[in-house]
Amino acid sequence: MSDSRSGFVALAGRPNVGKSTLLNSLVGQKLSIVTPKPQTTRHRLVGLAQWPEGQVAFIDTPGLHLGPRRALNRAMNRTAAAALADADLVLFVVQSLQWTDEDELALARIREARRPVVAVINKIDRTRPRERLLPYLQELAARHEFRELVPVSALKGQNLEDLRRVVVAGLPVAPPMYPADQLTDRSVNFRIAESIREKLTLELVEELPYGIAVEVEQVEVREDGRKGVSAVIWVDRSGHKPIVIGADGSRLKRVGRAARVELNRLLGEQLHLTLWVKVREDWADDARALRHLGLE
Repeated sequence: MSDSRSGFVALAGRPNVGKSTLLNSLVGQKLSIVTPKPQTTRHRLVGLAQWPEGQVAFIDTPGLHLGPRRALNRAMNRTAAAALADADLVLFVVQSLQWTDEDELALARIREARRPVVAVINKIDRTRPRERLLPYLQELAARHEFRELVPVSALKGQNLEDLRRVVVAGLPVAPPMYPADQLTDRSVNFRIAESIREKLTLELVEELPYGIAVEVEQVEVREDGRKGVSAVIWVDRSGHKPIVIGADGSRLKRVGRAARVELNRLLGEQLHLTLWVKVREDWADDARALRHLGLE
């Protein structure tokens, strides 16, 4: 249609406000991994929403954050800031009733990008009593000249239609940028590695999720028709290796099983996963390692 709209929409904010959950809900399929841990998202990922009004390329980004100054943290902040420059519209995602120094940092980076901004107030399903939301919205509106403020619950799907209307209105009239059947700009191997990392992060709880990276080394079709995937889990300390493997390999088996089940469903294929654990000392502070893993 001649009035169809198309453009890039960056999801920006501090860690753990629900940007990845919001992207998955808007696109209608799980593309970004989600855990309760801050800084789960490390890469820039485009998720495509193919709507009757047009095509929207949502950009999921790492949370803009303060704190540790490892090379990985600096790379994640650069990735998030660069995505803002590419966007036609920015969704500044905050958690209902919360405002932190990292929210302030994220808003400062958004101001520097000089892009139109919509404030998305997420997790309203947790707001009790609901009357507390109005003064929070008034305080937020005073912080920046937002195009609109839209309260939502990405997890529960609340008020996403209003957000969709606001997003479409903020995009230029333009033809689609990607094929109509495309879901993301990321490869299948990337999605496999991310799924494994998600299951590891959930399994390890507080033990060492940030010292972990996953790399798919080989993919081949086996005689039984299944796709064989060999992946390496990198840890940054030798003492972390037995923690990831678990007693008699039990933890690694659980992680592999959980990732395989989800990937079979998401990709519509039968996978056989083989996981290895290797040590690369201090990879999160090694620029060469970050480039090799696609993090820089």
